Amino acid sequence: MLQAAVFDMDGLLVDSEPFWQQAQVEIFSSLGVNITTEDTHQTMGLRIDQVVEYWYAKQPWQEHSISAVTDMVVLRVEELVKEHKPMLPGVIEAIAACEAAGLKIALASSSPMQLITSTLAALSLEDKFSAVLSAETLRYGKPHPEVYINAADALGVAPQHCIAFEDSVNGLLAAKAAQMKGIAVPDAAYANDPRWAIADKKLNSLLEVNTQLLSSLKC
Repeated sequence: MLQAAVFDMDGLLVDSEPFWQQAQVEIFSSLGVNITTEDTHQTMGLRIDQVVEYWYAKQPWQEHSISAVTDMVVLRVEELVKEHKPMLPGVIEAIAACEAAGLKIALASSSPMQLITSTLAALSLEDKFSAVLSAETLRYGKPHPEVYINAADALGVAPQHCIAFEDSVNGLLAAKAAQMKGIAVPDAAYANDPRWAIADKKLNSLLEVNTQLLSSLKC
């Protein structure tokens, strides 16, 4: 029986992927890294320190540490989210559907906790989640399942009785590896990726989430 729902954040609740892309291009370009917005698609869904390590391995720079560059990117994204408050369609409705179904609700993100906290505040979502978890201090971020397993533990629910909402393939892999049901809500630009086949459901937006959909998922 389904007992809990766990939401990703970036690209699912908040349309922050363009901000992550903008911040990466701005910061990496300032360090002499040759990078385009299209290049950022290669690392979508990874933890930001892993993204920085990825580009450092390809085009190493001299002046700043990986940790410092990570902080620079996160700070820029935080500024953009606070300025634009880009909540995606269906967020409030999807959370309400989960509440109506009697599910416990958590958030599990690869983003640093500082950014999670400021984003939830900007969108007035602070009181919607019983548990909020970041993968920033874990040994591995998504697609490793640890952050999802930790979210289930925080809710006191077995992962097999949880459903995860994700917009990235890496995030969906993490949820499925944790033995959760997975609902994919990909950006239209990536909706035809064959890897979405591992999802239990694939939606066009969170507006499609309702109690009937949730009750159709057997655990």
